[in-house]
Amino acid sequence: MLKEGDLLSVDVGVWLDGLHADSAATFPVGKVTTQAERLLTVTQEALAAGVAQARAGNHVGDIGHAVQEVAEGAGYSVVRELVGHGIGSAFHEDPQVPNYGKPKRGPRLMPGMTLAIEPMVNVGGADIRTLDDKWTVVTEDGSLSAHFEHTVGHSRERRPAAVLTTAD
Repeated sequence: MLKEGDLLSVDVGVWLDGLHADSAATFPVGKVTTQAERLLTVTQEALAAGVAQARAGNHVGDIGHAVQEVAEGAGYSVVRELVGHGIGSAFHEDPQVPNYGKPKRGPRLMPGMTLAIEPMVNVGGADIRTLDDKWTVVTEDGSLSAHFEHTVGHSRERRPAAVLTTAD
């Protein structure tokens, strides 16, 4: 059961006219601690850093590196078992988009690609586990975690053409 001070992540997928989009946000339940507020802010900043690197000519590693730098620079860890992904006519497509990496590594981003970038950031260690319901994911050490996700589509230009958010 949810209680005051918890964080709740909601991940929603949409399928419209044969195409998929994916978005997630983490919400505070009632009044949360300063630590939880900071985690939410840093995770959103990590997402923004990843989205800024999601442009044609860059590599998947540029996205992951940007996310990792923001999260770990704030003293947090990034989940490595679950990653972002390509998205389009199928919900999960290649390439995988980890929330960690090295610049200029991995597949090159090309015009027309659509990616779901989704940092999952933990206050404690990076390890997670899935509960018996086969859906709920929690941190292994019981620490707070936040998850934000945007679907980013690319035009023929070198910058993202659209960022689909929970508000779109």
